[in-house]
Amino acid sequence: MVPDRLETIKTVVEPVLTPLDLGIYDVVVGGGVVRLVVDRPGGVDIDTLEAASRAVGPLLEELPDVAGPYTLEVSSPGVERELRRPEHYAGAVGESVSVKVREDDGTKARLRGELVAATPDSITIRLDAGDREVPLDAVEQAKTIFEWGPSPKPGKGSKPGHAKKEAVARP
Repeated sequence: MVPDRLETIKTVVEPVLTPLDLGIYDVVVGGGVVRLVVDRPGGVDIDTLEAASRAVGPLLEELPDVAGPYTLEVSSPGVERELRRPEHYAGAVGESVSVKVREDDGTKARLRGELVAATPDSITIRLDAGDREVPLDAVEQAKTIFEWGPSPKPGKGSKPGHAKKEAVARP
């Protein structure tokens, strides 16, 4: 599906998502699937996704750009978000990212670091070796990375099947 069709879908469905306080993060069409990725501050719960799906479905049925049988998927971008468009990168500045790039010599490399800048044409990633600017047309795949907190120390925590001992106050 060509980009203008994706914009048509966004334009048609956006008004029914606004009352749900949802914004469109992405629209992906292919393989018999129309995937509408929505988001809002604080995240999206399953009831809101269901309401969005019910509101959007009839509108898509009327669009000539969405011909033939398809499956509608309405989802949130999740914790680790795919980055595909300049606005995705701009929204992820300050986050940890993993980016697969095509180097000038044709080889591929995986860069992992903090996204420190994004323009309509390039991104800058802070790597251990320093900042690296990457043209968007050299990016093959990119996503944010959720950084888990430190693991609990061994021996700390309860053991399944064992009752906890209570402290007894002594005079």
